[in-house]
Amino acid sequence: MRKQTIIILALFFTFHFGNAQDSSKNLEEVVVKTNLRTFSNKNGTIKIDVANSVLNGVSNTLDLLAKLPKIQISPNKENITVAGKGSPLIYIDNQRVEINDLNSLSVEDIKTIEIIDNPSSKYEANGRVVVLITLKLSKKEGFKIVVTENASFKKYFNNYFGVNSTIKKNRFEYKVNFNYNQLTLWESNGNDFTIHNEGITSNYLTEAVTKRPQFIFGSGVFYKINEDDYLSFNFNGNTHKDQFDINTITYNADLNAENSIETSNENKEKRQFYNAFINYNHKIKSIEGIVFTGFQYSNFDKKMESFISNNYNDTEFEISQNRDQKFSITVFSGRLDFVKTFRNQMKLELGALSSQANSNSDFFAENFNPPSTTTSRYNYKEKNNAGYSQLSGAIKKMSYSIGLRGENTVIKGKYENENELSIDKDYINFFPKLQLEIPIDSTKTITFNYAKSILRPNFSSTNQISTYINPYLVFTNNINLNPTIIDEVAVSFQHNEKSVRLSYNKKKNPVYYGISYDETQNLLTFKPTNFEKETGFNLEFTLPFHYKSWSTTNVLSATINKIEDPSAAMMTSKPYLYYYSNHSFKLPKAIELAVTGWGLTEQKEGVFERNALFTIDLAVSKTFLKHFDCTLSYNDIFKKLKYYENFTMNSITANGKYFTDVHMLSLSIKYFFGKIKNSEFQEKSIDENLNRIK
Repeated sequence: MRKQTIIILALFFTFHFGNAQDSSKNLEEVVVKTNLRTFSNKNGTIKIDVANSVLNGVSNTLDLLAKLPKIQISPNKENITVAGKGSPLIYIDNQRVEINDLNSLSVEDIKTIEIIDNPSSKYEANGRVVVLITLKLSKKEGFKIVVTENASFKKYFNNYFGVNSTIKKNRFEYKVNFNYNQLTLWESNGNDFTIHNEGITSNYLTEAVTKRPQFIFGSGVFYKINEDDYLSFNFNGNTHKDQFDINTITYNADLNAENSIETSNENKEKRQFYNAFINYNHKIKSIEGIVFTGFQYSNFDKKMESFISNNYNDTEFEISQNRDQKFSITVFSGRLDFVKTFRNQMKLELGALSSQANSNSDFFAENFNPPSTTTSRYNYKEKNNAGYSQLSGAIKKMSYSIGLRGENTVIKGKYENENELSIDKDYINFFPKLQLEIPIDSTKTITFNYAKSILRPNFSSTNQISTYINPYLVFTNNINLNPTIIDEVAVSFQHNEKSVRLSYNKKKNPVYYGISYDETQNLLTFKPTNFEKETGFNLEFTLPFHYKSWSTTNVLSATINKIEDPSAAMMTSKPYLYYYSNHSFKLPKAIELAVTGWGLTEQKEGVFERNALFTIDLAVSKTFLKHFDCTLSYNDIFKKLKYYENFTMNSITANGKYFTDVHMLSLSIKYFFGKIKNSEFQEKSIDENLNRIK
């Protein structure tokens, strides 16, 4: 609490001191011409300059995102959330992407990142916030090669090596990248369970070490037909083979027996992800309109073999089960966009999207005691057709944006050995959006927003793959998840770069992990679950400040949130704080120092209770001999990122703990040579459901 109080007081001081400096702001901009600002804030969008800051030396894109305001990465690095907003839509140069693409993206290629709180109807309705990554565009014809080596020391040594090259000749531009990462990942979690109606207590602590050689590759071609038209093709892939052993210590007691079990789960896993798209942009000069069309294909395959054995009460290990699980999904989509800007600066945007996803998953388990086998195959198909329109402009001094998006989704799921469909859904949704921006004077603006959005389950939830923890517990997916519908209203006030935003949101069918118990199998199941509803208020302050060689960006938000479900025990919801503070210093001899800290106070949100968090990162960057960029980073200095979560559901109390491996010392060295002239490489989103492939 003492650390939290200090940071809050520092933010309060920054706000008042920053306002006191406003009168001299213009003079500073004239005198200090070379001080580039890492962060800027305008109209609900925080923009980060990655290319010209110490952030350019971070080892990988996910670690980079974790250092930005409001963005949080899950301990297993498979999910991204934005504080107060949930899961974001992620775009790279207008190309819709997901975590597999982020893993294949070199930080060296990133120019800026924008966190957009009020995305327009043009963006897919699946989310309330957009993270837009813009890549660098070189200005010199010829070639450029960047070689990156990063040595990272966590619990185990990790090494990242990458080569990125660009070649441009006349109207053609060609890009290619290759990365080889040798990773050793550590994970650990545990839980204490009480099954009240059965008189059962159970707890476990599990640890896994994954050895992962990872190959990442990609290429792209851009052809500029004329000043307004272009054609582009892009392909990228990510493949790795994992070997990981999950070792678990379990204690379980009921009315009849008491057991201590040691479980060994030896796993081999192979993942492959491929994504390709082709884009065409054309200007219709007769009506001064722009038409964009494109097609995209994505494929993800996952195969996992497991060899499971248990040791009861310090006797000896006995083989329990062999598993063979497979999951494959393909997604094909096409889209058409039209933009027309009128002479009075009014803009009309129209578009349509069609996508189809097909997946299948196979599950085979051989049990040894008693002998038995289980085999199943599950097929899933989803079609989504969408259209949108948006009109924006100004009436006198007031700016407006009105948009509507309509979507029809058809979903069918079926087990191969059953006659009836297990899932048969056909629904139509409309998602209106409205924004009014009213300027008070040249430095002050009030903005009103309303948006309706949807959060669909990841495609990974369409399969039956599960993870065996111990004889009493399994983590699994949920093929019956419904999408979450979200309504949000907000009002914000901005003075120069400082802003305050008040919002209210209401969610139907929010998704969180839930727990159930099957007494016939004596088995607990953890899986994503639709809760009944969620409501919340959020008050957020964004306070950037710049003075000479020091720049800082601070975010402070207060949230009260209530998650409800008839099957869960409720506790009183209480407000909690999120705080983020980044400080960048331009030191003598072209050295840049960055200090970043963020945290959360204790969270009580109706069903769930979570612990307070706090972390600080340091980074120092310098360029040697004009071609060597070196960055030394030290993350989670105080080792405080340990997650605890408590809840009661279906008469089962779960007290969970999740440990991270983010305490890290790393050294990154980048060597670059060559030049590119008049680079024009561009990409654009086709598949708006791509981030659901995991």
